[in-house]
Amino acid sequence: MQTTISNSIVSATINHKGAELISFKNNFSNREYIWEGNPAIWAKHAPVLFPIVGTLKNNSYQYKNNIYNLNRHGFARDVNFKLVMQEENRLIFSLEYNDETLKVYPFEFELQIIYTLVQSKLNVTYVVINHGSEVMPFSIGGHPALALRNEFENYSLEFDTSEIINCYLLQNDLLSNEYNSIKLKNNILPLSYSLFENDALIIKKMQSKQIQILENNVPFLHFKFKDFPNFGIWSKKNAPFLCLEPWFGYSDVLESNGKILDKEGIQFLEPNKNFNCSYSIEIL
Repeated sequence: MQTTISNSIVSATINHKGAELISFKNNFSNREYIWEGNPAIWAKHAPVLFPIVGTLKNNSYQYKNNIYNLNRHGFARDVNFKLVMQEENRLIFSLEYNDETLKVYPFEFELQIIYTLVQSKLNVTYVVINHGSEVMPFSIGGHPALALRNEFENYSLEFDTSEIINCYLLQNDLLSNEYNSIKLKNNILPLSYSLFENDALIIKKMQSKQIQILENNVPFLHFKFKDFPNFGIWSKKNAPFLCLEPWFGYSDVLESNGKILDKEGIQFLEPNKNFNCSYSIEIL
């Protein structure tokens, strides 16, 4: 099932499975800004990563002397959410813990995903609620794949700072201590598939909090993620999309002891408390 919201400028369509954004269009030009999800290349559009981001060592973790198995990026992207509120420019989806989630994640959570249109901008908000009586460890992140209609090398990223980006390297899907440093020139990172020969660019501490995507040196999308400390940038060879991924957390490090409470980058939510974060995509 899918639901669409629209205003005079843009429209957005969300699949109830995973509460996943599958379309963000300019209503005037009909240009699509979200990857189509061709399964021959990559079958997702903009999955939500919860309750982990990335890969666990041995795809498992330990909590209170029990071992739980969780696949890469968690389960939220693969289950159906309930649409709990629908307004002209706003949708709220909810996923609550159940018998199945408790088997792999023994916490009484609720995850709300809120989509809001404001002129030519789509705001995406995550609300994590701890309904349980214990501190709840979790990670959460976005994985929107932005559609690129021209040659990949015609695009570049403009950051809001002139930082040196330290991109940590994966070994067997786990994060190593090794990294490559990329120095931005005039805040610009030219895109090429060679950037992703070793998988995603993974940045533990991102100084920039907004990025413009340039098409032939002209900005056409503005991506803002002020709440998120970690970031991923990813594409596949010859794939006509770019993923900009704001995260709270990342894959286990090679030295991980497997205990979820010791996991690097994990967040902790007190009982009966809420956690909120958001990012936005704006058509320029």
